Amino acid sequence: MSDLTFAALGVSDPVVQALAARDIHGPFQIQELVLPEALQGADVLAKSPTGSGKTLAFGIPLIEKIELKDKWLQALVLVPTRELAQQVGDVLEKLARGSGIKTTLIFGGRAFGPQQDAIYRGAQVVVGTPGRVLDHLTRGTMRLDGITYLVLDEADEMLDRGFAPDVERILSQTPRERQTALFSATTPEWVHKVSTKYLNTPVVIETKRDDDEEGPDIDHVVYEVWDEDKFTVLERLLNEPTEGTTLVFGRTKHGVRNLGVKLERLGYQIDVLQGNLSQGARDRVLEKFRAGKTPILLATNVAARGLDVLHITRVINFELPETHELFTHRVGRTGRMGRSGRAITILGPGDLPKWREIERGLGKTLPRMTPDGKEVKVAPARAAGAPRAGGFGTRRRRTTAFSRR
Repeated sequence: MSDLTFAALGVSDPVVQALAARDIHGPFQIQELVLPEALQGADVLAKSPTGSGKTLAFGIPLIEKIELKDKWLQALVLVPTRELAQQVGDVLEKLARGSGIKTTLIFGGRAFGPQQDAIYRGAQVVVGTPGRVLDHLTRGTMRLDGITYLVLDEADEMLDRGFAPDVERILSQTPRERQTALFSATTPEWVHKVSTKYLNTPVVIETKRDDDEEGPDIDHVVYEVWDEDKFTVLERLLNEPTEGTTLVFGRTKHGVRNLGVKLERLGYQIDVLQGNLSQGARDRVLEKFRAGKTPILLATNVAARGLDVLHITRVINFELPETHELFTHRVGRTGRMGRSGRAITILGPGDLPKWREIERGLGKTLPRMTPDGKEVKVAPARAAGAPRAGGFGTRRRRTTAFSRR
């Protein structure tokens, strides 16, 4: 954390007090770099690791920019998932508490009417997912011609081909003179190219960590599983004593659901988070997990972005993600805000081609072991021009072989 104060960076007294009420007294690196630029009205393209404080980096200028006397929508934050919308909305609501600024959430899985009513009652800040925001625009229940501040959170996913058409339709209804901020833990080269369509001579900010800099304290290890099935190895890992909670990632909704059934039959206390759940069910699962009532959460990539739960001490990749960016987001669920964590990846024989591709994208080779604790020597990952792995840090491996049952 910086020695600077928020006030020294130009943050107003009411917002400084709102931060202090949350026991936040000084800026993190990304906030120190972004706030002076954003508070002066500059467009920003920012890359910073998960858990580094990006939400406050765009949230503080957003709150500062709201004109309280203007009872219309002035700021829009677009996010890829409902869970991230709720998380960002909670941060902004607490920043705005006592100021009279009205914030609301707009995403699918909840009734349309109350969201419409919140807009009509003069919501000045909306945090939403593209599909539901576009639905409101199509129905004429939301207007964006008063937007002065726009944020694309998790910009790499928001500008991906799946979301891009909806995002473009939304942005086309906002004023050209708006201030725009793009934030993510990973910003592939194509994000920089696409961002030229949306940003006006942006300030590009990327936080980097040298080896002597404080970074996420994550202990990485990869287990090669050739002689037994991955589920048996997962069982033994879950039987290890651990502080905090465990997040287990699978690839598909069906696979995660089946994995949950098998573990429940064996007596493990688990919950499952995947996209087919109703919004109410997703909320209940996350509420229990955040409260520490669920020790093991199984999830698809719906939990890879924005799930900010500080007591997650272990992430297990039971199945590999599709890209190294998703790997970065997954493991970034632990080791957040100065805490330590452990990231474990379980490889079967069929996973090797994908794993080599992920390591090439990361630009590094992670320590590999057999389930009985023997170190596996592998050639360093080669990736010409590949960036240093962003979004998570590594430290000296402190892993020991786990015992067989």
